[in-house]
Amino acid sequence: MALKKVRGNIERMFDKNLTDLVRGIRNSKENEAKYIAQCMEEIKQELRQENIAVKATAVAKLTYLQMLGYDISWAGFNIIEVMSSSKFTYKRIGYLASSQSFHTDTDLLMLTTNMIRKDLNSQNQYDAGVALSALACFISPDLARDLANDIMTLLSSTKPYLRKKAVLMMYKVFLRFPEALRPAFPRLKDKLEDMDCGVQSAAVNVVCELARKNPKNYLSLAPVFFKLMTSSTNNWMLIKIIKLFGALTPLEPRLGKKLIEPLTNLIHSTSAMSLLYECINTVIAVLISISSGMPNHSASIQLCVQKLRILIEDSDQNLKYLGLLAMSKILKTHPKSVQAHKDLIMICLDDKDESIRLRALDLLYGMVSKKNLMEIVKKLMVHMDKAEGTVYRDELLVKIIDICSQDNYHFITSFEWYVSVLVELARVEGMKHGPLLAHQMLDVAVRVKAIRPFAVGQMSLLLNNAHMFMQPSGGSNMANVLYAAAWICGEYANELEKPEETLFSMLTGKVHSLPGHIQAAYVQNIMKVLSIILSKGDIQQSIKVCKRVSDKLAQYVSSGDLEVQERASAALQLINYIHKELENGNADDICTQVAYLFNGELNPVAPKAQRKVQVPEGLDLDQWINEPLQSSSESEDDNQSDDHSNFFNLGGFDKKEEEENIASTVDQVEKNRKARLYEQENNPNYLKLNSSNEQSCDIPITSIDLPTPLNVSGFVSSDKYIKAKKEKKDKKKSKKKKKGLNHFEEEDEEIAIEMVVNRDIGEMPDGAEDSDGAIDVQKDINDPHTALDIDLDVPEIERPPPVEEKKHKKKKKEKEKKKKSEKSKKLRKLDKSDQQLIEIKQGYEEALGICTPSKEIVQAEDLSFSKLAMDKYILLEYKIDPKNELSNSATVFFRLTNVGNNCLIKNIEIDVTNSTAIQFLDEKNEPLSWYKINNNIQCGSLTEFDLSLQVENTSIPNTLRGTLTYMAQIFQDDNFHQDKLDWRLSVAVSDMFLKAAPSVPLVELLCNGQLVYKSSVTLSGTNFNQVINWFSTKLHLVLVERVGETASLYGSNASSEQLCLLVKSNLNNVSVEAKCTSQTLVDNLMNEIKSTYNL
Repeated sequence: MALKKVRGNIERMFDKNLTDLVRGIRNSKENEAKYIAQCMEEIKQELRQENIAVKATAVAKLTYLQMLGYDISWAGFNIIEVMSSSKFTYKRIGYLASSQSFHTDTDLLMLTTNMIRKDLNSQNQYDAGVALSALACFISPDLARDLANDIMTLLSSTKPYLRKKAVLMMYKVFLRFPEALRPAFPRLKDKLEDMDCGVQSAAVNVVCELARKNPKNYLSLAPVFFKLMTSSTNNWMLIKIIKLFGALTPLEPRLGKKLIEPLTNLIHSTSAMSLLYECINTVIAVLISISSGMPNHSASIQLCVQKLRILIEDSDQNLKYLGLLAMSKILKTHPKSVQAHKDLIMICLDDKDESIRLRALDLLYGMVSKKNLMEIVKKLMVHMDKAEGTVYRDELLVKIIDICSQDNYHFITSFEWYVSVLVELARVEGMKHGPLLAHQMLDVAVRVKAIRPFAVGQMSLLLNNAHMFMQPSGGSNMANVLYAAAWICGEYANELEKPEETLFSMLTGKVHSLPGHIQAAYVQNIMKVLSIILSKGDIQQSIKVCKRVSDKLAQYVSSGDLEVQERASAALQLINYIHKELENGNADDICTQVAYLFNGELNPVAPKAQRKVQVPEGLDLDQWINEPLQSSSESEDDNQSDDHSNFFNLGGFDKKEEEENIASTVDQVEKNRKARLYEQENNPNYLKLNSSNEQSCDIPITSIDLPTPLNVSGFVSSDKYIKAKKEKKDKKKSKKKKKGLNHFEEEDEEIAIEMVVNRDIGEMPDGAEDSDGAIDVQKDINDPHTALDIDLDVPEIERPPPVEEKKHKKKKKEKEKKKKSEKSKKLRKLDKSDQQLIEIKQGYEEALGICTPSKEIVQAEDLSFSKLAMDKYILLEYKIDPKNELSNSATVFFRLTNVGNNCLIKNIEIDVTNSTAIQFLDEKNEPLSWYKINNNIQCGSLTEFDLSLQVENTSIPNTLRGTLTYMAQIFQDDNFHQDKLDWRLSVAVSDMFLKAAPSVPLVELLCNGQLVYKSSVTLSGTNFNQVINWFSTKLHLVLVERVGETASLYGSNASSEQLCLLVKSNLNNVSVEAKCTSQTLVDNLMNEIKSTYNL
């Protein structure tokens, strides 16, 4: 034996240890993968040896390789073997490898339970410590359940090292096994007052993490934490406690008053910026809380704002960001305190850090007023010109619009200024918020009637200069403003000064290069502007305009967009008709008729109006109207590319008209040529012209042609209104200095002319009401903190242990006695609901095998039909009758009734949309998608037929859709009416219940442990007898027994799933408790009950 040991030690001298592995990998840069593969083979050989030291070294090398990304899950058994070593050096290696390679779903974890328990109870504290550290990385629900008591025992250890680790480990246990929270909470609470500061900090950390998601459950600990906050000098622990108080303050009104003084003292005294920030944050939460009841807290607010200014002025970017973040919270409730620091916020807009600039922008949103709005927007537009990077410029544009449009333009005093700002923003190159600008232009024009003449003038200029938005600008979508411009000029065309000019601006140029939805808007609004021109009564001019519009519309008719084609084709036919009528002398009639096409005014529509529209019955929005087309091959696309190019070329102007247009606009052509050359010069994909051929010296500096002109005649600059406002303010100041100024004249000067703004939410569908933006916030069921939402102040409901089956080996003579005693023991162990179910059964006298109930119940058979669909001619009803067990099928009886007035129904056919989950079957058990009814139905008569229904899963509700088509012969006028009736057959889980009593006594069914899944519901304000009757007739449950105001019912489906219900009456409520063999079935049945009673 000794010789073998010596031999093993000699062999180990030549083995590679972890240091050799790392050195070898570094020396094998070129063939690293090959070298590691070779090492893997060596490690596998080492793991096969019996020497635990060799295995530990191999596992250590595997741990390093796992860090490099290699899978070592194949060595799970070897890792566990090293973990079980009695030597701490090897044990530590094994636990380290397990913490890296094991996870919650590792199958081998079941082998580690006893081993980890042994280490937790070890006399060596470091054995328990390393086990706790590794366990936190891979603890599973089973391990948490099995080891919870052992970890809780360590909370009372005499060694602070173990107490601290055990406290931290309990948080992981709670996440995996929430039932451990209640019994462990008293001990965890005691650790908050532990003598060791490390244990105390760990307990604070765990409680704060638990309270982060469910703060209301930890209000009872507020006194303990308040004591710690006022006595502790540990900044880290103070930060945790103060954050916890920030979450508790909205839940407890009295807590906020007590916190202000100690938090204010900390703000004055602390030099730690992190603690200062958390104190300010909590003070803000206290002061924002409506229930805090602070009579005068302006001093606290000013203190917080001053300290936050220090943070913002700090050179540390992180502190600056946090200062701006906290300032935004104060801004919501105390805007005046923050507005005094507007200069500091504006400085932050020049910060090199984009996140700080964006946070400063958020602050500006709440700092605007009617006095400073123009000034702030002007500074933001200056920043936009200087800004580098499209992301920040786009954010600036969005923020300008948000600032101006907040509260339905509450702070705007001059809408002409705002329209000018929108136009200036639209002319900025490279922006990607064209749809947002277009929406604002439309919204302002619709809501503010007084601004429409000015808005129409500016939009007309945009249409006349549409070439500015057709330049290639790296993904810019500013062309969308042309959509708004066309719509505004068309909708309010009566405000146009030169409607002919606007009309032809939508017909000339490269309109075919615009997106399809903009072309469609052009076509629609061309007709509106044309109707205004026709209304002027100049027949000859109208004929000329119609002729020219008809010729230019050809480019729209040949558009590749289907919507544009349809609109253009309809408009072209209408214009040709108008032109014909004008030439025939019917000018007055045709002009009046065209005006009626666009009569009326479009009002704002509520943002949620579309969601409030009810989906028509029979319309399935999830179903394809037409099957999607298969994608064509690349070769077909290549072959069709030439055809498409020819197709689009049809939309161009004919040669004669183009020459006329060029002749009339020579200057414009020259301007476009220079713009094209400028674009090519700045485009990296073009070869540059030779500098010797350029005559740049002949071009004056003051007359450079740009793709987007800096100034276009007609556009009004927003600076005009800012200067006017400043001059008005200076004029007021000079008047105030004059003596003898009339007080009333001064007041008249200060009165501003306000435009009427339609600030209604907008039109809603008939009968719909606005929901004020309320959104039901539902908890994430996958969040582990959801299960930890336990009210620890409410005592736990004691539940008996689960039923355990025991094996008895006794003589035959004692078997019956033992069975009876075993049965009585099981009855004592059953849940309360089970005992009540059995007590009902035992409440009857048994005589000669016949049970006589105390109140005789007659099981009623429900033979009534339910309405499926109906129109003015026919009524379709149905009834579902499940077939025998193990077939998962049912018979659906249909009844058709002629409810029409003096008509005959014939040619009745049913089309069914089958699926794999539910389908109708024919006589050959093949899917049935079509069924014809040969009978004719006279007026007031009915006919019945039945179909076989197959359901794949009877534990879930299913839906089957179909259509009934028929011919109605009306006797009164001897007409035939072809119609269809869409129907939707909903098959609930109760529809598939078999009307059969339990095959075994109810007592045995409850005692054998099959009904393990539970659910319950309480029906308020219901009658007990009505509930029992409804369960028996509509849910197809069998009433087993009833005693007084308690009843038991039974149900089973074709899948052999069984269910028992205990129904009890309690004053005005009826409680229903269910136990089932399937969780899915009992949940769906309870949902069906809740939906029936509107719960």
